[in-house]
Amino acid sequence: MAKTQLNVRVDEGTARAARERATARGMSVNRYIEELVRQDAGEVGHTFVEAAADFMKQYENVFAEELGADREGRR
Repeated sequence: MAKTQLNVRVDEGTARAARERATARGMSVNRYIEELVRQDAGEVGHTFVEAAADFMKQYENVFAEELGADREGRR
């Protein structure tokens, strides 16, 4: 998909919040803003699936450990 540059002006508090939230989610501010617009535009399902995939990847080792122990009857 082709990208278009969009410049916006926001107050410093909003800019700081966007940077902090993007960093906390491990994404760029650009991607964070894209996600917010997609959610607002009704693509919440797609965003949810991406977020769930990111969550699963981030905690993959924890899930593997827990499910592995459960399968072997060692909980």
